[in-house]
Amino acid sequence: MRGPHNIFRLIRTGATFERSGAMALALSTLEAPVSIRMSARILAWPFKIFGLKGDKQYSPVLRALIALGPAYIKFGQLLSTRPDVVGEKLAKELSILQDALPPFSQKQAIIAIESDLGIKIDDVFTDFTAPAAAASLAQVHKAKVSSTGEVVAVKVLRPGIEKAFLRDIDAFYFIARFIEILSPASRRLKPVEVIRYFEGIVRSEIDLRMESAAAAEFFSNTAHDKDFQVPQVVWNLCSKRIMTTEWVEGISLGDVKSLKSHGINLTELARLIIQSFLRHALRDGFFHADMHQGNLRCGKSGNLIVMDFGIMGRIDLYTRRVYAEILNGFISKNYKRVAEVHFEAGYVDYEEDINEFAQALRSVGEPIFGMEANQISMAKLLAHLFEVTERFGMQVRTELLLLQRTMVVVEGVARSLDPNLNMWEVAHPEVELYIRESLGPKALLNDIAQSVKAVSKFGSHAPYLIEKSLRRALDFRPPKPYKRRLPALVGGILLGLILGSMAVLLTLLWFS
Repeated sequence: MRGPHNIFRLIRTGATFERSGAMALALSTLEAPVSIRMSARILAWPFKIFGLKGDKQYSPVLRALIALGPAYIKFGQLLSTRPDVVGEKLAKELSILQDALPPFSQKQAIIAIESDLGIKIDDVFTDFTAPAAAASLAQVHKAKVSSTGEVVAVKVLRPGIEKAFLRDIDAFYFIARFIEILSPASRRLKPVEVIRYFEGIVRSEIDLRMESAAAAEFFSNTAHDKDFQVPQVVWNLCSKRIMTTEWVEGISLGDVKSLKSHGINLTELARLIIQSFLRHALRDGFFHADMHQGNLRCGKSGNLIVMDFGIMGRIDLYTRRVYAEILNGFISKNYKRVAEVHFEAGYVDYEEDINEFAQALRSVGEPIFGMEANQISMAKLLAHLFEVTERFGMQVRTELLLLQRTMVVVEGVARSLDPNLNMWEVAHPEVELYIRESLGPKALLNDIAQSVKAVSKFGSHAPYLIEKSLRRALDFRPPKPYKRRLPALVGGILLGLILGSMAVLLTLLWFS
């Protein structure tokens, strides 16, 4: 699949941008050098005829992205949260991609629901409405369950979306391999591995059974979180292409005017978004990784409502602790500790100079603290940090890419509500709380308890381990003289006794 035919897809992408008029606008917005603008236009112009027309009711950039398909739409969704990168005007245009795309017909949706769930729509639902929202992969209908009277949201995948999305992923693999061939220096970024990582995410997103499971887990984790709401899954009305949850009412976070008119405190809402994200990432290791405005609502009381659980992120306990220490080191300006954490975690080779690395990290952090709050950018900090780690040979860790990408999106959403938000001040309480609970005395005792529990599982195997050690010692036949055999025999017996004693002791400690 990942063959030369993908070259045509790349040509078509450039041709579509040129034909729609998006090429010049995009390059200008991104402030590309004049030489690059001219080269891109000259190269794309002869192939203009191969470009897709798109829907003329949309602006040039929207027209190109929508015509090219779901993967490009996802890219546009990410850019819509970064007005500091693409400008306020283009960011506002791109926000349409979040939940205001053209829906597919209600008839197609009903056919899909009846086929996947094995039901007749009129037997199960009343008031099955026209699409309430349409995104790149699916659309949502509001309905009422006949048997319970519960109002629900029924999510239905777009027809043929699986094949279309995986075709785009196929093209991205081709691009990644092409980049690796042309630029050996890019290999440390692991472009192919990155695409493979996101392919796994995409495959989960187009299987709504996986999304339903993620929503249920997220609901359980956040059940006691103040001012945070996750809609509950209605499991008997879910399948691979259908997902049903309780219906939730709220104001879209993209509609700032309505939020203000309803008296919502935008500063507090912005703080809630960032702190909720950090709490879930650090405390649970399971976080919502697609927190753009289209997936967020604000309730009447100012609570944050989260929807669409197709892209969720996970980080293990050790990585969470490392990540928290790095964040806390930057916040407290302890760059030596940040450097030490990188070395301890194996992110940077011990052959590198730790003091020089700490100095480089200071060049990342210090400028941030000298800026006004509205000038601090997590995206710029991550970009600078990326340059520094590249210089010291740090390999890209794909499990952290989704976390870093989500941080950029969350920052963009929060800044759209409160441009003067100070990221460090907002993040500090959550990071400090996590470190206190996960790296302090309480955490040490918990780690010891978990270690004892793990070792105690082998208590019943103690006799076997002792016997095995003794047999190995007795079977050992070193060269003559015979007395060379004695240390091995004694060592084996002692090892068996030590292992047995430890297992018994730990078992007693655990059960006491």
